[in-house]
Amino acid sequence: AHKIPLEMYAYLLQWFVSVADKVRQNDQGPSTPAPKSRRGRGGKSAASSRAKKAQQQQQDWSWADSIPSTFVLISKVLRLQTQRIWTTTAERDTFVSCLTRPAYTVLESETYMKQDEIKTAVYKVICYAVKHSGHGPNAQIAIVQNLQFFEHLAEPMAQLLHILINEFNYPQLADEVLRQVALMTFGGGAAADTKGPRTFSRFLIKFAEASPRHAFKQIALLLNQLDSEAYPIRIAVVEILAFIIQDLSAENEAEGSTQTSDQKKQINGLYDLLFERTLDLSSYVRVRVFAVMVRLCDIRGTRPKQRLAMTQAAVSALEDKVASVRKSGAALLVQLALTHPWTRYASELDIEKWEAGYQKSKAELTELEAKVGDGVAVREVEGDLDADETAMAVDNEGAGDTEPEDNGGNSDDAMSVDGEDRPTPKKKRPKLKPRKSQMTVDMTSEKAALEHLQTLQLIEKRLDKRYHAEGLVFIRCLGDAVERIEVLLGSKNRAEVLEAIEFLRIAHEFKVQGADRGIKKMLHLVWSKDPTSSAAGTAAEDGGTTELKGVRQRLLECYRQLYFEATPGLEPKAQVSRIAKNMIELTYNATLAELTSLEELLRIMMEDDQIHSDVIAKLWAVYSKMQNLPSDQRRGAIVILGMLGLARRSVLTSHVHDMLRIGLSTYGKTDLKLARYTCVALQRLNGSAKKIKGSLLDKTIRRPMDDPIFASLKAAIERPTRSKEWFGLAEQAINTVYALGDHPDELCNDLIKQLTARAFAPKLGAADQPREGEPMDEDAKPEDGIQMAEGISHSPSATPKPISDNMGDAFELSQLLFVVGHVAIKHIVWLELVEREWKRQKDEREGAEKHAKSKEREELDQVAGNAEDEIGERISAVRESELLYGPESLLALYGPLLVHITGSPHKYKVRSKCLVMTGPADSGVRTRL
Repeated sequence: AHKIPLEMYAYLLQWFVSVADKVRQNDQGPSTPAPKSRRGRGGKSAASSRAKKAQQQQQDWSWADSIPSTFVLISKVLRLQTQRIWTTTAERDTFVSCLTRPAYTVLESETYMKQDEIKTAVYKVICYAVKHSGHGPNAQIAIVQNLQFFEHLAEPMAQLLHILINEFNYPQLADEVLRQVALMTFGGGAAADTKGPRTFSRFLIKFAEASPRHAFKQIALLLNQLDSEAYPIRIAVVEILAFIIQDLSAENEAEGSTQTSDQKKQINGLYDLLFERTLDLSSYVRVRVFAVMVRLCDIRGTRPKQRLAMTQAAVSALEDKVASVRKSGAALLVQLALTHPWTRYASELDIEKWEAGYQKSKAELTELEAKVGDGVAVREVEGDLDADETAMAVDNEGAGDTEPEDNGGNSDDAMSVDGEDRPTPKKKRPKLKPRKSQMTVDMTSEKAALEHLQTLQLIEKRLDKRYHAEGLVFIRCLGDAVERIEVLLGSKNRAEVLEAIEFLRIAHEFKVQGADRGIKKMLHLVWSKDPTSSAAGTAAEDGGTTELKGVRQRLLECYRQLYFEATPGLEPKAQVSRIAKNMIELTYNATLAELTSLEELLRIMMEDDQIHSDVIAKLWAVYSKMQNLPSDQRRGAIVILGMLGLARRSVLTSHVHDMLRIGLSTYGKTDLKLARYTCVALQRLNGSAKKIKGSLLDKTIRRPMDDPIFASLKAAIERPTRSKEWFGLAEQAINTVYALGDHPDELCNDLIKQLTARAFAPKLGAADQPREGEPMDEDAKPEDGIQMAEGISHSPSATPKPISDNMGDAFELSQLLFVVGHVAIKHIVWLELVEREWKRQKDEREGAEKHAKSKEREELDQVAGNAEDEIGERISAVRESELLYGPESLLALYGPLLVHITGSPHKYKVRSKCLVMTGPADSGVRTRL
């Protein structure tokens, strides 16, 4: 009686859905406006009003809004027990297909599947049909066909199976679908369809993420797809393995229980499969393997053995030929370092501390084994270690103390304490034989308790030794990774460089060996050019994009985090001292290239106001402190201040007196490196405005020659010394004179004459043996520094004797030639500046002549061009002829002398001391010759 009405109802529902869907499609097309109805004057047409009302109702009705309510009606029909109405399977399948066809039709629309309400209604219809009406086989066919033809149904089909498992307790359909997919063959050739494997891959990944246990049931069949030619399918299997490992580990963590032997074997097998995929032919698969390993690092139950295997795989990936794989390996190393379980020494990975701890634990274990000396106990210990290899945190020192107390609770003392509250029985004299028996029992129990205590201690020591051994393996792997990461800093792939920067930062924080070297090499990235677009990104394998920061921006953030950010818990004064100390330490053992890059980095930070004024004041306090400090500390302070002065001249202008007093007088007499760096800082006083190409404007700030700066510089050069560091000081002092002075030739003229007089003056017999300056590790006292700088022996046994007038000091001669050569080089540059200044003045004069006529203006332009040529020819004549060949040229006197010395090595045996140190003089003077 119910069969025909239900069939009619099902037919009407299907007809309604199909018609409504067609109406929707027609509404989406361009509609033709209805013609206006004709009516009489002053009257209203009833037909017109009814048409407008119907049209308004049609506009208010929407098929998308009616889909959920329609599918609710279909779900009510499917919940009926239809097996009693339709006795044959064919008739019932026809009826159920009539009801489910609308659901599959809606599934094909990507727009509908983006609405959660419609998507849930569709899932309910299919789930009820599968659960109550035997629609499973047909649903399986429909799901697989939808995955083949519709890309947007990958995730919805996985959600459908998940709902069917959890809410309807029907996992059979999911199992059958997974079996069918596992047995499918996907092509991977160039002409193969790539959309199909990608869709099935997304389906498998989504299903495994939602229901990892049911994916685990079919893992034996799914592993066959690891040999598939389509790499998306292999990626899906890798993701499935990761989700299963996460689920197995999370179950034990939630229950608070340890892993059983079967679970350990399962997890180990899954990890082995993952490690095999690190050698996959496709770079996309290798990248995904390292990506899932990054997720697995967050699992607390990950065993050290597996972490070490992941670390070694990541280190090997740093030498992969594909940049994306190298980047993924570096990202995995970062995550491994952040989540490592070796936290014994405040989470630091200092190899020296760990080696010392390993040797200590090894010695303690050897000593304890010698005391125990029981083969049975040793076998018990080994059995316990094999049974529980994951117990690596051996911090429960109290465990060995609680166990013996519990086992030894039957002693006489414990019995007497427990019996104090009981009524005291009548005292009887104990018999002798029972007392001996009781003593034997007590001795046996005490011996057993002692053996148990020794066994527990032995287990603890062996675990502690293994803990240190595995930690050392991890630290050494990170040390090897640092060396390979340094190579990646020069990569052209920006994402790879960013991961390398992050790894070096993390390694430096954990004090990994070699990380400091990598941080210094990373400094050169400050010269890299960042893209103009801040939202630039790289394409991921799944079609998404990942935003990337600029390399220079990331470098600045890294250095700010390492050296300039405040440490929580410190007072403001301590924060300033720490930051200033970090800045000074950046200059220790730095090469010229590293100092140049550091200068650019600090300039950028100073322009962005990222360095506080209190830190600058602290640097000046360190530099001006009138106490004996390590020489590197005072030098580092003035080096950093000079770098900051490049960006902001005001940092130096108010401390000129301190630089002259400390760097060129008090401590600069003995520490020539300090004096040299002070000269470099003084050069920043002329301003840091860069010359614009083609512009004649010069913004350099110059000082008169009677300024105290030049007197101090001249005195520093003329001060007697035997140290090779004098040549660096003289070079920078002359550079400072030419950078700041308005007439530097006047000072250099007097300086050359003074050095000439000193070099060719008669010497005492004891002065012809040059001595090298002693190494200056700390500041010497100012009063002692004068005697050290003079370099004259005052031994009472050596009586000075005058020698022949034609013998001079080779070291002083080398000083003279050095200054002559460097002055020649700097004077050529100075002549170019003079030429530019003359041209600028000429242009200003021409600009003031505004009342001339146009014709006269053209003639003036021609004359001006001739004037510019005359200026250039005049300066060129001075540079080429008068500088070295003029009758009144001072430098012309030293050209023949230098040519004679360099051309007669057989006569001048001290060439190694005299001429090797005159490299700038040789190149400067001989070039002009």
